[in-house]
Amino acid sequence: MDDTALAAHAPALSLDDLHASLTDPVLDAMNFLNEVVARFPDALSFAPGRPREGGFQVADLTRYLQAYTDHLERDLGWSPDRVRTQLFQYGRTNGIIHDLVARTLANDEQIHVSPQAVVVTTGCQEAMLLTLRALFARPEDTLLVSSPCYVGVTGAARLLDIAVRPVPEGPDGPDPAAILTAVHRTRAAGGRPRALYVVPDFANPSGASMSGPARERLLEIAEAEDLLILEDDPYGFFVRAGSPRLTLKALDRGRRVLHLGSFAKTALPGARVGYVVADQEVVGPTGRRSLLADELSKIKSMTTVNTSAVAQAVIGGLLVESGCRLRAANAESIAAYRTNLDTLLAELDRHLPAERRQALGVRWNEPDGGFFLVLDVPFAADGKALEHSARSFGVLWTPMSDFYLDGGGRNQLRLSCSALSPSQITEGVRRLTGFIEAQAREPAA
Repeated sequence: MDDTALAAHAPALSLDDLHASLTDPVLDAMNFLNEVVARFPDALSFAPGRPREGGFQVADLTRYLQAYTDHLERDLGWSPDRVRTQLFQYGRTNGIIHDLVARTLANDEQIHVSPQAVVVTTGCQEAMLLTLRALFARPEDTLLVSSPCYVGVTGAARLLDIAVRPVPEGPDGPDPAAILTAVHRTRAAGGRPRALYVVPDFANPSGASMSGPARERLLEIAEAEDLLILEDDPYGFFVRAGSPRLTLKALDRGRRVLHLGSFAKTALPGARVGYVVADQEVVGPTGRRSLLADELSKIKSMTTVNTSAVAQAVIGGLLVESGCRLRAANAESIAAYRTNLDTLLAELDRHLPAERRQALGVRWNEPDGGFFLVLDVPFAADGKALEHSARSFGVLWTPMSDFYLDGGGRNQLRLSCSALSPSQITEGVRRLTGFIEAQAREPAA
């Protein structure tokens, strides 16, 4: 009997018997972002927020590995045998480059923590999963998130059966007053507002950023309301206008902030290396004290065991080469992303000047940096519209409805300009304008 015949006789699993998260659209959204480009290879894509590839060289991988092993032997005095074990064997659960990560955070972000407070993870997605699993212990524990919100954290919460409450986001990111209202409403409904997830700089998907005073006010609210903050900061380097702002963790005096980070945007996405700074103290029933990072280690030992030593070594070598100053090492990328976002905004304004966009009912925000902006359109920006855009006009984007938990974003689309060249952005906006104008003429619009 061949495989086809065997499959026909094999019992099928009922989706109703699998975890309920598998029917949640938010889990499909991440796969869409990863696969949509391959589905339409000839289309210009404003869809995924992947880094540019112009600066990547295959030979760099070997050089970074050598830089890391040289660091171990020359700077730390390790023997060749010990270096070999470090790279080829299972390693420390919380990571082997935690000291380099801590040094880099101090240099780049003014975040000063012990290396023991850093957990090196398999991408920032694992950092989110570990943190949520550790912090949310009771059914009433509730995660507050900006709305719209990055689907990675809402999807992880769904997998863990964690209650989520959306907090409406304004043009300057999460409004502290709205967060305080959400805290009070959660308690009034019998929930326990445990933590807030926030991307304070150039958020995915909206591109919005929190002002300095708003950050200070949020920390005051967290202290007064016994709220933890999960700060995700993948885009903070990439400023288009103005000056970089201090992260919430750099401003944190009460250890209210867990800082989630990734080297995907600032170094090498293929390495899949992220981290979480968890310097909060944990007190056990017998009075034993530990760092939250040590508690996260217990969970990590039952998920990925440890993060690839080879991947960590590549990132470690890059950090050593840069003198643990990634912001300076990213100068070329910062300039390139600034040019891309400037180009996108300029081309939108050229193809859709004020009078034309007013007539069409189109508008967009102007982020101060990052990869993303949001376009409001006079039609449903759904999967059907995206299919038409890709097939008939050769341009891709992301429906914003994927990022809302409360039914928003129906007439919005996200544009990401990170992976395109300025000339591709120019042509992409031309195609996108043609699609918008054609879609706006449809009776259903």
